[in-house]
Amino acid sequence: MTHSHFVSTQWLADNLDQPDLVVLDASWYLPAQQRDAAAEYAAGHIPGAVRFDIDVLSDHSSPLPHMLPEAKDFAKAVGAMGIGPQSRVVIYDGLGLFSAARVWWTFKRFGHEFVAVLSGGSPLWKKEGRAWTQNLSTPKPQSYPLPPNKAINNAGVADLEQIKAWSADKSVQLVDARAADRFRGEAPEPRAGLKSGHIPNSFNLPFGLLLRDGQLKPKEDIIGAFSAAGVDLSRPVATTCGSGVTAAILAIALDEIGHPVTALYDGSWSEWGGRDDVEIATGA
Repeated sequence: MTHSHFVSTQWLADNLDQPDLVVLDASWYLPAQQRDAAAEYAAGHIPGAVRFDIDVLSDHSSPLPHMLPEAKDFAKAVGAMGIGPQSRVVIYDGLGLFSAARVWWTFKRFGHEFVAVLSGGSPLWKKEGRAWTQNLSTPKPQSYPLPPNKAINNAGVADLEQIKAWSADKSVQLVDARAADRFRGEAPEPRAGLKSGHIPNSFNLPFGLLLRDGQLKPKEDIIGAFSAAGVDLSRPVATTCGSGVTAAILAIALDEIGHPVTALYDGSWSEWGGRDDVEIATGA
């Protein structure tokens, strides 16, 4: 794998038959997109790809959507997918770059070293006429050692109290990946029961501004987008969004330009916007 967090379609095609490589279809869609990720996987996928569902492998003790799973659940699930600690994992999704970034972030939180995202995802793979199949693979289960618990691993996960503190003292810049009209409080949230607006003192960088044709834009464009949003890239950054999915796109983009992300707010607006004991800002 390269030093980048991405691999090309050509790289994957050349390495698809390597025994230490595991490909994951991590497609996930918002209800408004009216797409069924599981049905699409059954209808066709990259040969050998195993389905990774962020709703299934999550913390089911939380009322919030697809929260980071416990370490024991992660280890058990990925081992059943044929992934061992030395496996090279390549993740893709059906939008080019969307939920794959969230799964990349999940693997990184649990310390998996060899993990990358397929640049362009399945749309580019299919556009190039590469191998596509309906055959379901049966991975050989692997023993995956129990990683450190999510509460102590990498300090890359922010909770409500941490975000409250950063919002108040501005020591870490909060960057929200949601659409601008949702951030300003001018559009309703797609999840019922959530208020409209944003975390006070946060910046808005809609994740789509970092993408072109389902792929991450060049480094200089990423730097320009963060700067245009008012973010000082010499200072710490934490990312947030609707439910912790597109915040991971900001996180992987920052990592690509050499800016280590302080944390991702796992609960994101699904938590903040559903509470009555936090302040909500509106407008730009």
